[in-house]
Amino acid sequence: MNPVHTGILLPAEILSSDWFSVLATFVAINTVVYLVLGMIKILPRFRFRRRHRGASRRSETRSIHPDAPV
Repeated sequence: MNPVHTGILLPAEILSSDWFSVLATFVAINTVVYLVLGMIKILPRFRFRRRHRGASRRSETRSIHPDAPV
């Protein structure tokens, strides 16, 4: 009879222990965080358009042509 080697198998006691479920939860959360970070990096940036009004506009031109219209 030849034994079948399928890799490392853990006993059921370890798989149902508290520390293993904490480790599995950590790995799941870590995977989701990296998935979200990767998706954010892939998607184009969304920028809000700002309208420059009031004090945020310059009162003088800073062009090399000072007589140019503002």
